[in-house]
Amino acid sequence: MSKKIRVSELPVFDAADYLKSEQDCADYLSIALEDDDPAFLAAALGDVARARGMSQVARDAGITREGLYKALSDEGNPSFATVLKVMRALGLQINVQPRAHA
Repeated sequence: MSKKIRVSELPVFDAADYLKSEQDCADYLSIALEDDDPAFLAAALGDVARARGMSQVARDAGITREGLYKALSDEGNPSFATVLKVMRALGLQINVQPRAHA
């Protein structure tokens, strides 16, 4: 008989642990953009910033570390200007293309 595992014994999943390369980060954010959910995009941007080092990203974006954590938290609602600053600090850019018609 197999041993039952409690939910509390499971490891916590953190996407930031898997974002090793610039391409990983770009792919992750591209998928987040496809979801059309601003909160999910902010969370994904937070994952990428944590993967790269939140303090350094905040410095490069000209935002306090605390402000960046707050903006990209579950309760945060970053302005578009903040999103652009963070994207630039991460060395990433947003590309626009026509939506595919289904």
